[in-house]
Amino acid sequence: MTDDSAETVIIQAEEEVVKAPRPEGRQVTPASNGRPATVSRASTKDETFAEGDYVVYPTHGVGKVEKIAVEDIAGYSLELIHITFDENRMTLRVPVAKAKTAGLRKLSTKKAYDEALTTLKGRARIKRTMWSRRAQEYEAKINSGDPVSIAEVVRDLHRNAGQPDQSFSERQIYEAALDRMAAELAAIDQTDKATALVKLGTYLKGG
Repeated sequence: MTDDSAETVIIQAEEEVVKAPRPEGRQVTPASNGRPATVSRASTKDETFAEGDYVVYPTHGVGKVEKIAVEDIAGYSLELIHITFDENRMTLRVPVAKAKTAGLRKLSTKKAYDEALTTLKGRARIKRTMWSRRAQEYEAKINSGDPVSIAEVVRDLHRNAGQPDQSFSERQIYEAALDRMAAELAAIDQTDKATALVKLGTYLKGG
């Protein structure tokens, strides 16, 4: 792999391979020249994903559905959602049958995200436990993909002017959580991450 190439990851262990016949009732573009057939949209039990949708994958944050294609994997026909993450030049391929269990979801609505923004205004709730345990809990919240849980991390680790400096590891976790929030907020508001960070800063100041 060269520096210019994007990393491709498929979320599917061998023991989890499931038979996935071509979906009925969906528009499918026939395969040609050995390329996989593409599907216009894919539905799980709870959500429908389509090309161009912005989605959230718990451990990677906000990505964009590049395409949905039916591909042959280990002898089975699988319908895969291709998700691109531009910042780290990575493409994730998630089987539609595993999308829900993998935690893949569509962007929050503005109304739902308001709860996360309101959380930022609250008082920090710091547990009296060792930092190593708290750090694990914070990382688990970030990787849950839940906006309110991530907002709790930002709220608890935020430092206003005049407060003690954060340790390096605290700063890392804080910035990771803040970046996740900014990425989803920017996608929801159809702005950029810098604008979203300014908005988050206003909420952290109690605005």
